[in-house]
Amino acid sequence: MSTKDVNTLRIAPKVWRNGELIDWNDARVHVMTHAIHYGSSVFEGIRAYETVNGTAIFRLTEHMQRLMNSAKIYRMDHKFTREDFCKAAVDLVGDSQLEACYLRPVIFRGLNEEKPAFGVNPFPNPVDAYIAAWDWGKYLGEEALEAGVDVCVSSWTRITTNSLPAVAKAGANYMNSQLIKMEAILAGFSEGIALDDRGMVSEGSGENLFIVNNGTLITPPLGSSILPGITRDSVVEIAQELGIPVKETTVQRAALYLADELFFTGTAAEITPIRSVDRITIGEGKRGEITKVLQDRFFEIIRGERPAPNDAPWLTYVNEKKTANA
Repeated sequence: MSTKDVNTLRIAPKVWRNGELIDWNDARVHVMTHAIHYGSSVFEGIRAYETVNGTAIFRLTEHMQRLMNSAKIYRMDHKFTREDFCKAAVDLVGDSQLEACYLRPVIFRGLNEEKPAFGVNPFPNPVDAYIAAWDWGKYLGEEALEAGVDVCVSSWTRITTNSLPAVAKAGANYMNSQLIKMEAILAGFSEGIALDDRGMVSEGSGENLFIVNNGTLITPPLGSSILPGITRDSVVEIAQELGIPVKETTVQRAALYLADELFFTGTAAEITPIRSVDRITIGEGKRGEITKVLQDRFFEIIRGERPAPNDAPWLTYVNEKKTANA
């Protein structure tokens, strides 16, 4: 099967499953799979970009390490190393015929077909690993990168650290995200911002958050029930290289309304400005100057036009132009 359009998405014809590439249509699971009933899955979102030196995957090692960490927290023992997952991603993208794409590695508890176990206890079930890839555009819209998006503060509280660990990118956590997202959409907003259980700002349904005040970047800490975002970390490192002060601290809800600039970060969202919160205009109601500076530098790096801060190996090249980290 060749790369094809499915629901307007260009999809890689193969899926990596437990060490081998299989046809897209063969990547199926049983209806009684444990993950379907109990949310027992962990996953990653990773982008591969078309660069001046060929297709490259952004911060592949860091993403796969987070995947490994998530699986460890949930006691999902499997036979693959971080390097196995990295190689699998490179092989899949190389086979996909896609110059740029989004990758979705997922580890989940399947079904023990010889001795089915249908209860909450996950241990009797096997652990499976897959990676799929498709061409996914700008998560919040192409125009959002410049014009910004309108968001609301959600009525739904972000999951608490000692109920579901926010540092793990787990499928179950995203039921909370869905509530935040659906509420925002039905109210006429592009996205929602959740508060933590203390009423402090946490993150969006699938993005980390940054405030710009008086030239300083401010972002909520991990203790505010946020995912330790790879793009979030990238923005911090880029800002430090540019001499922009960065402060990690708790943020009150009202601080959102008074910010000079606001933006989301994430693999899907990249760096997306926020132009209003709860219909209160942020700054000039469009992308701010510092947001643009960070965007420009970020996109220069992911296009391979400029090295990452401290010459860090943020790009893993897929094709023959470069075969090692750059």
